[in-house]
Amino acid sequence: MQFDRKELSNQELLHFYKSILWPRMIEEKMLVLLRQGRISKWFSGIGQEAIAVGATLALDEDEWIMPLHRNLGVFTTRNMPLHKLFQQWQGNKEGYSKGRERSFHFGTKEHHICGMISHLGPQLAIADGIALAHKLKKENKVSVAFTGDGGTSEGDFHEALNTAAVWDLPVIFIIENNGYGLSTPINEQFRCESLVDRAKGYGMEGVKIDGNNLLAVYDTIKGVKDYCIKNEKPYLIECMTFRMRGHEEASGTKYVPSYLFEQWELKDPVKNFERYLIELGVLNEGSVEVVKEELKELIESELQIAYKASAIEPDTIEEMTDVYAPREDFPVTIIDNSQHYFHPSGKEMRFIDAISDGMRTSMKLHSNLILMGQDIAEYGGAFKITEGFVQEFGKERVRNTPLCESAIVGAALGLSIKGYKSMMEMQFADFVSVGFNQIVNNLAKIHYRWGQSADVVVRMPTGGGVGAGPFHSQSNEAWFTHVPGLKVVYPSTPIDAKGLLIASFNDPNPVLYFEHKALYRSVSGLVPETAYEIEIGKAKWVQEGSDLSIITYGAGLHWALDYAKAHPELSIDITDLRTLLPLDYDAIRSAVKRTGKVLILHEDNLFGGIGGEIAAWIAEHCFELLDAPVKRCASLDTPIPFNLELEKNYLAKNRLDDFVQDLLTY
Repeated sequence: MQFDRKELSNQELLHFYKSILWPRMIEEKMLVLLRQGRISKWFSGIGQEAIAVGATLALDEDEWIMPLHRNLGVFTTRNMPLHKLFQQWQGNKEGYSKGRERSFHFGTKEHHICGMISHLGPQLAIADGIALAHKLKKENKVSVAFTGDGGTSEGDFHEALNTAAVWDLPVIFIIENNGYGLSTPINEQFRCESLVDRAKGYGMEGVKIDGNNLLAVYDTIKGVKDYCIKNEKPYLIECMTFRMRGHEEASGTKYVPSYLFEQWELKDPVKNFERYLIELGVLNEGSVEVVKEELKELIESELQIAYKASAIEPDTIEEMTDVYAPREDFPVTIIDNSQHYFHPSGKEMRFIDAISDGMRTSMKLHSNLILMGQDIAEYGGAFKITEGFVQEFGKERVRNTPLCESAIVGAALGLSIKGYKSMMEMQFADFVSVGFNQIVNNLAKIHYRWGQSADVVVRMPTGGGVGAGPFHSQSNEAWFTHVPGLKVVYPSTPIDAKGLLIASFNDPNPVLYFEHKALYRSVSGLVPETAYEIEIGKAKWVQEGSDLSIITYGAGLHWALDYAKAHPELSIDITDLRTLLPLDYDAIRSAVKRTGKVLILHEDNLFGGIGGEIAAWIAEHCFELLDAPVKRCASLDTPIPFNLELEKNYLAKNRLDDFVQDLLTY
């Protein structure tokens, strides 16, 4: 192994030695503690330390790193106290995630490290978002994301690298190629000669280096960082290395041929660097022992602090509170139109125009709001909602994206980490399935896990009635109402569409904003021209009645109103939920109390729809108010068909009269 110190002083080389020795000694201690039952699981990076340490040494302390579970050297090189790291590994409240996360699945704003999720690939897209923020702020900085050879097979790898290349982002992608994805060797993972060869396919530069040579890693990252900043380009680095332990300790290493251990033992990054410094005269046998003894004593003293951590006493209120980030107050009027006797004033707008106006208003309120989506710039979006926005706000803030939903949701989270707000438009709500992981596992959980807000709005054109078939018409809002950490908004009228959208942008939490396509140009109403909010989580009592209560949302509201108008002999009470997560349980209870007979109406399929959850809550909490069983009128439990006659038969509206009559005659 050839080392080249270049301009590094003896003092800097000594610092590098301590930096790479520190995680090695910690790991060796952790393996002992694992056998003693003091920690529950360990993913060892022994043999790979040079990559994490060298990369981190080459970066500024405020440049964000997206590490994985074998990158202890990132955390230690950022000078994170061992006692606090150990409290994290023990699951203590004094750790970085209040006991809510394991090992390295946590982040820290203080040290500019973004915690991983087990799905690996999503880390890469977050780096895109952070790099975009650097570029927008002209900060002359990079972001760095780690992945393994196995992770390069994930779609997120392709999406993140392609987006970084298309947007000319200063981001460094590091592949730690240790030859195995858990137990699967690289010859069963890919067919290209080297993973770095993929860089050319994305239109970026790349290099393969010896990942066990600390100085080579450091020098490469230093040079690549300068390149990325100067040229505003991404870069791919493949670091060849080997892990001397199993994927995690429980899995063992029986699948690895013994000769590989013999080969890679000779390439040990710590021992070889130590030998090099002794040859240079920077160290000698005596000074090596002194350094190791100092670090050993520090490990023991830090562990003694960690051992004193008190046992966790669960606090349910705190657990529930920390799911969502608290919102700040904005100088925006809050309109309470929740009662049926509220009469709005303003300009007559179509539903689609109210959404557009709400977005334009929010762009003016928040100079740090970035809009992203397929075809949303010059084309104005598939439904022309953002038409004219790029001329008004510029291409930096109104951004066309490649066709890669997962990467853009991840980039939105990266922007949030850097203090931006963002909106991503799913061209159709159906397409959210390919961004599902980022939404439910990254956006939704990140504040609960380590206090980082995900200030992201995902707009979701949804619903049927337009003959668009199974992949452009489905109602999938119930997929997300089960996920703590998300907010799910579904307006039915123009005034609510604008007010709820502005409220969504003002909220620091991830909001899924569903907008029914069939309402875009078919529904109009008076909308205030000023900036205002409709409170998220507050339903609207639309119409007073005494015969039965219909609780609904979206297109269902208009089905209910049309039905009531067509049946003047009936006194129908109507409540529009408007927000599906969190639900307005007070409004639901009031609707039950007013008539004693409840019909829950929604366009979504019956089984697993939110109507089942509402019906269950009513049965548990309002049973004494009921005069009949709670009924649910929903669409058929089939995919939504294309043919208009089949679609009419599919939709809940087709069976509304049957359910009303059945409930009235109970």
